[in-house]
Amino acid sequence: MKAIFRTAIIAAACAAINVSAQTKWDLASAYAAGNFHTVNLNQFAADVDKATAGKLKITVHANAALFKAPEIKRAVQTGGAQAGEILLVNFQNEWQIFGADGIPFLADSYDEAAKLYKVQKPMMDKKLAEQGMMILYSVPWPPQGIYSKKPLASAADLKGSKWRAYSPATARIAEIVGAQPVTVQAAELSQAMATGVVESYMSSGSTGFDTKTFEHIKNWYDTQAWLPKNAVLVNKKAFDALDKPTQDALLKTAAEAEKRGWESSKKTNTESLENLKKNGMQIHKPSAQLTADMKKVGDTLLQEWLKNAGDEGKALVDAFRK
Repeated sequence: MKAIFRTAIIAAACAAINVSAQTKWDLASAYAAGNFHTVNLNQFAADVDKATAGKLKITVHANAALFKAPEIKRAVQTGGAQAGEILLVNFQNEWQIFGADGIPFLADSYDEAAKLYKVQKPMMDKKLAEQGMMILYSVPWPPQGIYSKKPLASAADLKGSKWRAYSPATARIAEIVGAQPVTVQAAELSQAMATGVVESYMSSGSTGFDTKTFEHIKNWYDTQAWLPKNAVLVNKKAFDALDKPTQDALLKTAAEAEKRGWESSKKTNTESLENLKKNGMQIHKPSAQLTADMKKVGDTLLQEWLKNAGDEGKALVDAFRK
């Protein structure tokens, strides 16, 4: 009996050690469970679990269930969540470089977006380190187009339209074309369209399909204006608290998630547009006038951004255009 009792004590002690050795993280995301970014996040979390033999468990909280989109960066910085996914352009007012990939027609393809990320990331790494965070990985949304209830021959046709703004750049676009900017995050977009709060907006085919935009809006203009990136951030203290093998495994799986995410974005772009068509969305090639009008909008935003971003912004754009 003593031997059995002793064995039970040892087993309980080992179990306690295993529990204490396990680290649990919360990862906040603002997007729906079926969105390709969220699917990638869940795959990342599963890969981390496997790569660390269960030592690091990451729980993904989708659809703004833990924090709303504008709150996630601050939550990670203060430790309210160990990790979180943010749309970088949402934080342009805090630091202009975060909004570089939201400047219309600066980087308007996946290759150009990758080139921009290459020059943008070292600058972001430095800024986020100062704020007690680091980027695990980043993945772009598909190219952005214009959703509109009414047909568009030129930018003038957007005048007076209730326009969804989710970033400083999209709000500024509304001002330039004479639309009415309405701040609506992704989780509230479906309801906003259903109630007539939103009549037009710029986003990807992926967002349009996820939010069932086709139930309320029937036109999408393929302007390929920009490819804004989501970035998965981690609290630096939480990262530093991990042992070296766990850190290495986390960074390796993050690199894999980034590569997988870029490929998934490309695939999602094609599939989303096909699904939008199947559900009654008219996919339009922009007229020459609409293209020219939006290019002027892009030029205006770039000049304004460079003025606000100063030497850092000029250095970034110069490096990108080399």
